[in-house]
Amino acid sequence: MTGDLFSLSGKRALVTGGAQGLGRMIAEGLLRAGAHVAITSRKPDICARAAAEMSALGPCLALPADLSTPEAVVDLAERYRKQAGGLDILVNNAGKTWGAPIEDFPDKAWSSVMTVNVHTPFKLVQQFLPDLTAGDRQGDPARIINIGSVAGVAIEPLQAYSYGASKAAIHQLSRQLAKDLADRHITVNAVLPGFFPTAMTAHLRDGDDAPRGALQGHIPLGRLGRPDDIAGIVIFLCSRAGAYVTGAEIPVDGGILGCR
Repeated sequence: MTGDLFSLSGKRALVTGGAQGLGRMIAEGLLRAGAHVAITSRKPDICARAAAEMSALGPCLALPADLSTPEAVVDLAERYRKQAGGLDILVNNAGKTWGAPIEDFPDKAWSSVMTVNVHTPFKLVQQFLPDLTAGDRQGDPARIINIGSVAGVAIEPLQAYSYGASKAAIHQLSRQLAKDLADRHITVNAVLPGFFPTAMTAHLRDGDDAPRGALQGHIPLGRLGRPDDIAGIVIFLCSRAGAYVTGAEIPVDGGILGCR
């Protein structure tokens, strides 16, 4: 019984923002675990290239989408159904940030960030609710995973005011959805990454040659996150091993939250 405990064979997943950064790490992990994966990206060329590269690991579908409006979410759901069919796993990973000193932080940094980081995940859940409800497999429920952040819990030196607020909001939204969707056999969990080598953290990193610079020194385990770190927790939550977990907020941060 334990041999397939972490297998995702036959499951269908959608990873928003899955062409780059954390999303690509997650998408590759799901593919290696046996899932069929669709990815989104705002730029069609980047989306197509990433899907083509990841197809070496398993079936990977490119669905370019700028998910900054409700209408775009509806369009994505329609295109997904036509090309991929049903849905067992929804990973709300696409996100936006904005950093500036408090004196200069612009009004437009609020509406755009809150839309992409909070409203869009909720709209995606709404649109895919019938598909996810149908994805329950006798004790192996459908899964929703919302990618939050340690910045939604701890105060980090980012000056990304709307980003931190949006991530705190997605954590709370995840708990609410977990409660409301439990009787539909859909689990909802939030994964809270710390610092990974992505474009979003490029301005904070010390350079590849620094064995333990300022950022690494901030992390109790002394290193940035690796692809397997984020992929592993998502695979766990999406597999039979994680079928009894819902409403959780799981840090993947090298101890930033837990060791304070």
